[in-house]
Amino acid sequence: MSPEPGDVLELEAGPVGGGCVARDADGRIVFVRHTLPGERVRAVITSSTTSYLRADAVEVLHPSPDRVEPSCLHAGPGRCGGCDYQHVAPGAQRALKAFRVTEQLRRVAGIERTVDVEAVSTPGTSEGTGWRTRVRLAVDRDGRVGYRRHRSHDIEPVASCPVATDAVMATGVFSARWPGAAQLELVTGDQPGDAVVSVVPRRKGAADVPVPGPDQVRAGVSVRHAVRRPPAVVHVEAGGHTFRVSAGVFWQAHTGAPAALLGAVLALVGPCDGETVVDLYAGAGLFSVPLAASAGPSGRVLAVERAGRACEDLRHNVSGAGLAGTCRVLRATVTPGLVASRIGRPDVVVLDPAREGAGPAVVRAIAGHAATLRRVVYVACDPASFSRDCRVLLDEGWSLAALRAFDIFPMTEHVELVAAFEPPPGAVRS
Repeated sequence: MSPEPGDVLELEAGPVGGGCVARDADGRIVFVRHTLPGERVRAVITSSTTSYLRADAVEVLHPSPDRVEPSCLHAGPGRCGGCDYQHVAPGAQRALKAFRVTEQLRRVAGIERTVDVEAVSTPGTSEGTGWRTRVRLAVDRDGRVGYRRHRSHDIEPVASCPVATDAVMATGVFSARWPGAAQLELVTGDQPGDAVVSVVPRRKGAADVPVPGPDQVRAGVSVRHAVRRPPAVVHVEAGGHTFRVSAGVFWQAHTGAPAALLGAVLALVGPCDGETVVDLYAGAGLFSVPLAASAGPSGRVLAVERAGRACEDLRHNVSGAGLAGTCRVLRATVTPGLVASRIGRPDVVVLDPAREGAGPAVVRAIAGHAATLRRVVYVACDPASFSRDCRVLLDEGWSLAALRAFDIFPMTEHVELVAAFEPPPGAVRS
């Protein structure tokens, strides 16, 4: 009889991959959370399909030397679904992420490539905690905030979050009540009091959600993008530039991520004075603005972004840096057709797509510019989708010239990659 949800199995945890991969007595794959490779555990089945099971380790029989006590009271089976590596020592977390990158490149891209995952730290952070500058919170029917439990709509109420920065906790958002709200997104900037809360009401179309006063929550508040209390934007510095970021516009969550990723991208792009650079999925301009500065008065940067508010921030940031004559903002969705016909003849393409990656068709369109391109720099937050897109470039004759990995999501299985690709040797640059 096949195991069912609620059954408890004794398992040997194998390599990482959606938790750790184990097998039950019948050889069926079991993805087990809250364990480490090599551990012997008792695990409760949480869900099942025809081909695999999911489970949570509820008792560790033979612990790994890399196991530590979680720093968060809300971590563990059936609790907060946000941090799946709370039980893993920081150095071991990076080793597991490096293994996952190597495994995906081997299995999906068909190449052997090892990588060291680099720690990212800034003043005020410690190993794995105090790094998150923005949080997305669920709100229960009593107005209490919390995080979703793993693969569930249930809410784990929380009063504090150890991975959040002191600035996030100082807003008072966690301790306030938010009756009528379904979800909050809190973003903070670099200056004291630079914070915005975006509220999604529980009732569709509602705009009259009561919000805590400034004595309770020290942040601007907007409901369905309508500003109820200013400010409506935050400001962040990176690479010597100040960026305006509106509520709801993407920005890296780790306090040290913008500087680390920008430094890696600029190093892999190399000198680009006088060149034409295309920045796809440009967001608020983290890469576009410094690239425009590097390209100089005789260079050109085309920043492509589909979100309207992100484009507004991007134009503001370009103008504020005095680079409006160098950087042009195009509001558009990145599609194969756009890449093939609307980006001109670039020397460099930088792309930073969402977790699903750019996709094979867009990547093939980029590869089609091999006659003029000297380098493609790809920023990715998912090794699987990156490896798929990497395979496309390799099949088109491109080479993976450099690959770096950054631990900008401590306490989770996620890892950020920055890669450089070079065109086929026979491509003629003109």
